Amino acid sequence: MGLITGLITLPLAPIRATAWLGERLLEQAEAEYYSEERIREMLVEVDAARAAGELDPAEATRIEDELLERLLMARELGY
Repeated sequence: MGLITGLITLPLAPIRATAWLGERLLEQAEAEYYSEERIREMLVEVDAARAAGELDPAEATRIEDELLERLLMARELGY
C-alpha cells in the first residue's frame, strides 16, 4: 500500500479493524460450535440428564439428533 493510498484509506481503518475482529470471533465461535470434543461432552450430559429424569426421552432424543447432525457437519467441514 502506497503512502497516498494509506492516507486516503486511513479513515476506513476502524471499519477494517472491526471487520477483521468480527471474522476472528466468527472463526472462534464456529471452532467451538463444531468441536468434536465439546459435542461428545454434550452427548454425555444429555445421557446423564435422561438417566436422572431431568429430560424426557423424546426431548433427549431430539437433542442427541441435533448434536449428531452437528458432529457430522463438523467432520465434513474438517473441524
